[in-house]
Amino acid sequence: MSREYPIEKYRNIGIIAHIDAGKTTVSERILFYTGISHKIGETHDGTAIMDWMEQERERGITVTSAATTCFWTPTKRAVPGKKEFRINLIDTPGHIDFTAEVQRSLRVLDGAVVVFDGVAGVEPQSETVWRQADKFMVPRICFINKLDRTGADFNFVINTIWNKLTPNAVLLQVPVGSESGLRGVIDLIIMKFVKFEGDHGENVVIEDIPSDMKDVAEEWREKMLEKLVTEDDKLFEKYLEKQEITREELITVIRKAVLDYKIVPVLCGSALKNIGVQLLLDAICEYLPSPIDIPPVEGKDPKTGEVILKSPDDNASFSALAFKVATDPYVGTLTYFRVYSGQLTTGSYVLNTATGEKERIARILRMHSAEREEVKEVFAGDIAATVGLKNTFTGHTLCDEKEPVILEEIVFPEPVLSIRIEPKTKADQEKMSMALKKLSDEDPTFRVKSDQETGETLIAGMGELHLDILVDRMKREFKVDAQVGKPQVAYRETITQMAEAESKYIKQSGGRGQYGHVWLRVEPQKEGSGIEFVNEIKGGVIPKEYIPAVEKGVKEACSKGVLAGYPISDIKVTLYDGSFHEVDSSEIAFKIAGSLALQDACKKANPIILEPVMNVEVVVPEEFLGDTIGDLSSRRGKIEKTEDRMGVKVIKCKVPLSEMFGYVTSLRSLTEGRGNSTMEFSYYSEVPYSVAQEIKEGRA
Repeated sequence: MSREYPIEKYRNIGIIAHIDAGKTTVSERILFYTGISHKIGETHDGTAIMDWMEQERERGITVTSAATTCFWTPTKRAVPGKKEFRINLIDTPGHIDFTAEVQRSLRVLDGAVVVFDGVAGVEPQSETVWRQADKFMVPRICFINKLDRTGADFNFVINTIWNKLTPNAVLLQVPVGSESGLRGVIDLIIMKFVKFEGDHGENVVIEDIPSDMKDVAEEWREKMLEKLVTEDDKLFEKYLEKQEITREELITVIRKAVLDYKIVPVLCGSALKNIGVQLLLDAICEYLPSPIDIPPVEGKDPKTGEVILKSPDDNASFSALAFKVATDPYVGTLTYFRVYSGQLTTGSYVLNTATGEKERIARILRMHSAEREEVKEVFAGDIAATVGLKNTFTGHTLCDEKEPVILEEIVFPEPVLSIRIEPKTKADQEKMSMALKKLSDEDPTFRVKSDQETGETLIAGMGELHLDILVDRMKREFKVDAQVGKPQVAYRETITQMAEAESKYIKQSGGRGQYGHVWLRVEPQKEGSGIEFVNEIKGGVIPKEYIPAVEKGVKEACSKGVLAGYPISDIKVTLYDGSFHEVDSSEIAFKIAGSLALQDACKKANPIILEPVMNVEVVVPEEFLGDTIGDLSSRRGKIEKTEDRMGVKVIKCKVPLSEMFGYVTSLRSLTEGRGNSTMEFSYYSEVPYSVAQEIKEGRA
């Protein structure tokens, strides 16, 4: 079987943005115009195809990234005779609590469309997803959406993009009309006015630019050309000599510059009012990369650690990355994967290099959001799903067992919030354990652990909404009734100075005794560095076989700190001396000695408690500014700046997470329901002495 579409006609793209910028509405219009859906779904009335979970439809937000495949032939303004393109589209969540969904999607995508609200411009989560796209070096297009809204300001939005995200954003379109008077866009490449007529804007009509817009269009085209001609010497000469530059020449230079991260094209319109989406689809096909336009993906040999490059070649050995695991009510466990090289057929076996186990591919599915189409084979560049893999999770590599490779894993942020959860009845106990396992398999930022002392179960996640949705899913999908405690902050402990400690674990009883003796040195490390274990034992004073046991003891001791029992992080632990006994030494003795020495050393190293601090942005009408700032200050907030935005005040500040519980409710009462806020994790910071005392007493 051969591939249906040539690989250069593939576009693997994601739609990313701040919450409520209109990502899902853009996705719904894309599905409608590409013929995947014959009725337009809307997030506000709970009929969006891409928001297929009940929780998404009720709340009008995207919680899980949905994958779909669609096809597009560029519109009349495109180069004649172009074949259809296959677009694998992932609609990602905008809420910061679901940032892992965005991160794992960006890891497997080749390009992205970043959507902005035509009133608010660049918002906090816009900056977060932009940084994530920078990290994965994803070429992108901007789409300024919602220009039909009251208060929409195209110039304001483009300025926020230039000032906050990139000076390399280049306008390819300008809107005609604004707010309820938005009529269409001027395409600066062909210098024509483009309108969208018909019940759903399906008819693309190209006309001359209205006379009152000619000067504006000329001015913006000049700015566009100034930026583009610097990317190509021949074009620069033509521009200086005032020769005509053709549409094909412009598209070629834009595409090359986008692939080289030199420019970011900016388009505009209103997805809700069916303005501009077909031109966005054209731009996706014309400017964003195909799998062969991006560098080969890097992996390593599991045995030698040697770097292996995987090119998107159907004839190469198979390699793919599992980027999402989902529980499907009809087929069980669905594993989404991106094929980087080779091809995969149903019935074949693949090696999971993370576990060393072989998995059988029983069925391959092409996803259309919650719908699915069964296929027999997938090729390099494809994004698909399979059913029933037993031990394959997010970030695992699937490959040909004859040529094993480990592709670079996806690193996820640590949870910042936890809650206690217990089943309402004994019958719910087993169902709850199974549900929590399935949910944690799906979501790498959701952790489950049991408190050995109290017998309680703790679940941890990225925020209140994240945990709220997971508990809700437990009730609906797994029919588990559970009682939930109050949210608790994921505090950490660390040290502020170097210290050393010795521990001798000696136990004599009838028969063989136990003997383990270690000297450890602990030193503080920079934030985010975790726990580094260094072995400096020389001359065999501790035999090699006992070193891993010491490391294990150290890491176990780090899971429960010395001040209030929170995990210890950001420390370097060096094992530099000790002794052993020919007969009595054992792994368990060295593990216990390592654990005790770590605790002793940390107690001497001036330990402190750290708390998560959040970036908070609050938007309020001007008359409530003083009260809102006062309230934030009372929550130990540090106000960084206030800005004006379309008749409202925007407050940017840093506030400890522990002070932000219930903030949305109190902000509403403070501002007569007119204020709103967003927050995302920023960094860990030392807790003030008085708060540290309260935390210690609370845990005692």
